[in-house]
Amino acid sequence: MLKKIPSILSPILVKILMEMGHGDELVISDANFPAERIGQRVVRADGHTVPELLKAILELFPLDKYSEYQYALMEVVKGDDVEPVIWNEYSEIIQQEHPDAQVKYMERFDFYKQSEGAFAVLITGETALYGNIIIKKGVI
Repeated sequence: MLKKIPSILSPILVKILMEMGHGDELVISDANFPAERIGQRVVRADGHTVPELLKAILELFPLDKYSEYQYALMEVVKGDDVEPVIWNEYSEIIQQEHPDAQVKYMERFDFYKQSEGAFAVLITGETALYGNIIIKKGVI
């Protein structure tokens, strides 16, 4: 056991966060995301939500302040009558640690393409629609 590491973060996930370098990206995905097809490294966190994992990860993980954006969200597909209220929760969590963080909205297939190059994909049990987020690692 180690002190100050949120217990929701598995040893495998902590190892991946440690291995990531400046500018590397982590996808924290909802339960519907095609993680196994897209991800180079896939870590499962079934039974946990994106907000609780995002909050725990940001206790250890600096965001890249030198990038044009620090996190990315998948745009709502044209014709979907959905307002992803979970985005407000993500923004509140991120703003607590990184008040100047900028978001980038990506078209669905652009988000998938960006995810292919991510260091890892963390798949969760999140059921909120458009619950996927990409965070970009910074320096300490």
